[in-house]
Amino acid sequence: MLIVIDPTARQTDGESVRIARDVLCAGSAAGDVKVCVLDQPQAMKRVLARKGGRRVVIVGDDGALLRAVGLLLRSGELGTSPLGLVPVGPGPTLVVARALGVPTDAVMASRAILGGAVRRVDVLTDDAGGVVLGALGIPAPRARVSGPTALWWRTVHRPRQRLRVEADGRVLADGDRPVAGISVRATDGLAEVVVSAGPTGQGDVRARALSVTVSGPAFSYRADAVDSGPTRARTWTVRPGALRLTVPVR
Repeated sequence: MLIVIDPTARQTDGESVRIARDVLCAGSAAGDVKVCVLDQPQAMKRVLARKGGRRVVIVGDDGALLRAVGLLLRSGELGTSPLGLVPVGPGPTLVVARALGVPTDAVMASRAILGGAVRRVDVLTDDAGGVVLGALGIPAPRARVSGPTALWWRTVHRPRQRLRVEADGRVLADGDRPVAGISVRATDGLAEVVVSAGPTGQGDVRARALSVTVSGPAFSYRADAVDSGPTRARTWTVRPGALRLTVPVR
């Protein structure tokens, strides 16, 4: 087992990091655990490249999880063994972890890694190298909003945009009429796409597809907790079950 401790986790909650390390080391065979304490987030790439055949456990927030998934995906090693996560960080930085069913308590999360079940998780990847494990929404809101982030335009007024949306080649919006927002979420091996015309939900266009392309005037988007853009075109593709994540046995 390779325990990778994100530097932000140590700074925000060193006690939870210590607990996770103690529980994981105590529950593993002697000499089977290697602990890497990162001095900066970018160091994760070097550490994962040298993991050998060890199973990876990330101690950190959603950002650390997404970095690990992206790096392992690009190296072709994402599905070779289950990935473990001990979420450490403020509540708003653990939204993805909670949505995936990972306990935010350090002891419970560590015990789940030692004796939990493996859950297959669909991953959205984009043509710029990004990964999404939860909600993707266009446009990105100017302010943080509460509630389901995939529906933020229902509660936050944003100017409409003339965007073209294609799902597996099928045109959901052609750019002639402005749209209020777009949401994409990978579930059951496909992307669920909703193109909204307004805040009431009337006139929404829905589709399920393997690939979704959005293009038009420059737009921003929020993928999980990360805001990106502006860009004029982006394509997201579903990788069904690409992530094997350890979660508690139900």
